[in-house]
Amino acid sequence: MFSAIARLSTARPWAVLLFAATFLVNALVFGSGVADRLGNGGTDDPAAESTEAARLLDQHFPTSRSNLVLLVRAADGRTVDDRTIAQQGAQLTERLAFEPALVGVTSYWQTGVADLKSRDGRYALVLARIQGDETASAAVFDVIAPRYRGQTGDLVVRLGGATAVRDQVQSTIQEDIVRSELIALPLTLLILVWVFGSLVAALLPLAVGIVAILGTGGVLGLLSRATDVSIFAQNLTTALGLGLAIDYALFIVRRFREEQQAGADVRAAVTRTLATAGRTVLFSALTVAVSLAAMLIFPMYFLRSFAYAGISVVLLAAAAALLLLPALLVLLGPRVDALDLRRLLRRRRSGTADRVAGQRWYRLATAVMRRAPVVTLLVAGVLVLLGLPFLRVEFGTTDDRQLPRGTEARAVQDTIRDDFALRPTGVIDVVLERRTEPEALGDYAARLSALPAVAQVESPQGTYRGGARADAAGPADALRTDGGVAHLSVTPTADIEDISPESQALVRDLRSVAAPVPARVGGQAAALVDTRTAIGDRLPAAVALIAATTFLLVFLMTGSLLIPLQALVLNALSLTAMFGAVVWIFQDGNGAGLLGFTQTGYIETSLPVLMFCVAFGLSMDYGVFLLSRIREEYERTGDNRSAIAFGIQRTGSLITAAAVILALVLAIIGTSRITNIKMLGLGVALAVLVDATVVRCLLVPAVMALTGRATWWAPSWLRRVHRRVGLREDGLAAAPPTPPVRTPVAVAAGADDSTLTDPVAR
Repeated sequence: MFSAIARLSTARPWAVLLFAATFLVNALVFGSGVADRLGNGGTDDPAAESTEAARLLDQHFPTSRSNLVLLVRAADGRTVDDRTIAQQGAQLTERLAFEPALVGVTSYWQTGVADLKSRDGRYALVLARIQGDETASAAVFDVIAPRYRGQTGDLVVRLGGATAVRDQVQSTIQEDIVRSELIALPLTLLILVWVFGSLVAALLPLAVGIVAILGTGGVLGLLSRATDVSIFAQNLTTALGLGLAIDYALFIVRRFREEQQAGADVRAAVTRTLATAGRTVLFSALTVAVSLAAMLIFPMYFLRSFAYAGISVVLLAAAAALLLLPALLVLLGPRVDALDLRRLLRRRRSGTADRVAGQRWYRLATAVMRRAPVVTLLVAGVLVLLGLPFLRVEFGTTDDRQLPRGTEARAVQDTIRDDFALRPTGVIDVVLERRTEPEALGDYAARLSALPAVAQVESPQGTYRGGARADAAGPADALRTDGGVAHLSVTPTADIEDISPESQALVRDLRSVAAPVPARVGGQAAALVDTRTAIGDRLPAAVALIAATTFLLVFLMTGSLLIPLQALVLNALSLTAMFGAVVWIFQDGNGAGLLGFTQTGYIETSLPVLMFCVAFGLSMDYGVFLLSRIREEYERTGDNRSAIAFGIQRTGSLITAAAVILALVLAIIGTSRITNIKMLGLGVALAVLVDATVVRCLLVPAVMALTGRATWWAPSWLRRVHRRVGLREDGLAAAPPTPPVRTPVAVAAGADDSTLTDPVAR
């Protein structure tokens, strides 16, 4: 396969470039306007009981699930009960009720319900529901928002509710993506110029990244026409597109230069590069794609969207690195090193300086291997300690507080939280699907109200408290039945917060009470319970998929049984710092003022799964780069320790540079004003840095030195399998390594033979 790619790139490079240009044009067409079609939800299980309850409420009781809130106050500070203000408020309510796409319009002035007026009387609420799915309701909101926002007569109106929050999140994310790209691209180019020493060479990874990012935009544009896709996936596209493009291009261009320095001409150097580094890039892309594909197991389209975007951008980055980049290298030839901008700052680094840098990595590896037990215990212990805060993680659902303070939708919800007695998210809904006898329905409501954590239950039969009816049914209670479907509202006691463990326990208690007909329990707390169940039930399968496929791919690359096991354990260990930091910072609120987010006391339920899949895949990306060079040297010499030192010498600076650039891109993404994006970007950036430095430079050589030649062990029948289906760096069927040799390899100053030759060989 790599020979065929090499022939195509070397023989018809202009044809490859023409194909890439055509692909980009089509991607731009299909990806145009994609942000307007992406959703802001998708964290709930579509088959869950709470989702079915929400569907029934939307269909039969639209007023119970208002997604548009108008926060109204008098411009001159008068109370909402002032005669003139009340008259204008009633007119505003009537005007909103005549909007064709709105249902269930109600207000304080229409109903007199005290919960719709602030405690100090300065604010009042108008509630409504925009019909349709996220896309349809967003379109309606864009039309009506300018007509109601701002001052109307003596009233000042601000817009909130789920639809306004979603609109604000989408616009904020789009602005943040543009800002992130404007910052990330020039900074990345500067670092690449410093790493490559050439402006021409530095532009190559950006070309690969642009193909991956724009191509993924086209893929998401097509998918959004057929299924729900989350707008949050766009951030992952930018980060992975740039990060992996840089990783793959660094690895390929570095190997291309090595082959040229060894005396190969341009075409031969490209061919050899694809047979070695190209194979490693393919294995790396597959391992990352598999980690991201595990999110397809979960039913929430929030997670599935990241799989769509992640798999697309990884495979497109690999395809561009294996097809477009070699064609560019053939056309550029020696000119790939043109425009050395480092001369403006300092003298060009000499070959001696490069060798000295390599010797430093070599000495580090040998020093670690000499103290392998101590390094292993110390580093592993520190990483475990850093991950301990995750043991007290609290899961929750996202709300308006992921928006920055001061945005309109956030300000409306903050005012409701602070100044109103209304608990719009704390009420638990119970929907009975079929007609029920009044006596049976009243008995059921009474039994629900008898639960210790329930303050009251409002039902078609009246209000119940403590297992008994507190009042008779009134005219408003008639609105709780529709076509035989009945709606009960359960209010928890005042000491129970909306999505606390106590509210989740109450949901389970409500579901355990026998109902006269099938009943669905919904609301925010119920949705959280169902989401946690959906993730918990499928998480073992997702982890098993990642572990099994990663094990298989690493075995095919190395022919060893122990190396895939080490890779899985060490990669998982590298993520502990990320998970511990997420809880310590975002759940506990340490650094909230510095980072600019609002502490909620919990972590969105889906985010740890997303961060695990992304960070694990990126860790395997660097692991494959390192193991490929170690394996190449071990096949040549059969010496475990010298192979480890050689691999780190060859890839240490490469992996570190790639990790720094990727972490920079992720950190820039982490400057987003949306808390979930901030958590994703900064958390994965930390995982990348820990993996590329602490794990790859310390833990990997220490553990491989401890296991010695057993590192490369596999039973004879698996060795035969590997000889048939495994691949070496030269792209041929894998052969068994040569026997260990006694001849010492060239070492850096200060190292001796005993530290570099395998103990068994000695």
